[in-house]
Amino acid sequence: MSYQAYAHSTKQKYIVDLSDDANHVWHVDLPAEAGGGGTAPNPMQVLLSALGACTTATLQMYADHKGWDLQEVKVDLVLDPEEPKAGEARQIVRQVHVAGDLDDTQKARLLKVAESCPVHKLLAGEINIQTALQDL
Repeated sequence: MSYQAYAHSTKQKYIVDLSDDANHVWHVDLPAEAGGGGTAPNPMQVLLSALGACTTATLQMYADHKGWDLQEVKVDLVLDPEEPKAGEARQIVRQVHVAGDLDDTQKARLLKVAESCPVHKLLAGEINIQTALQDL
């Protein structure tokens, strides 16, 4: 499956309009300490929220398929809780909280399934980004 997203500068410094091929529109802004207005999530928060949303939806779909009583999922994410030393990889810490009538075996399986969500696989795998510059 192919996905498309578009980013476009605005007249407001560091606020970027984002959209997709389904005509959804959202925004990012840099934090005030970086010169932005802090009016919207910053790009790293959007990245983390994509992982959190994918994790949540994947667990819900899996539990629905299995007929499990998964009532609620909450995912907390932190990028680089400790500043990485030179040469060290960046780190995302993800804590998955679940509510429902689930036994320990089901919970262990949900944890494994969380690592199989498509955004997790994308971020944990090798990514090749091809960039070209064109005039507007």
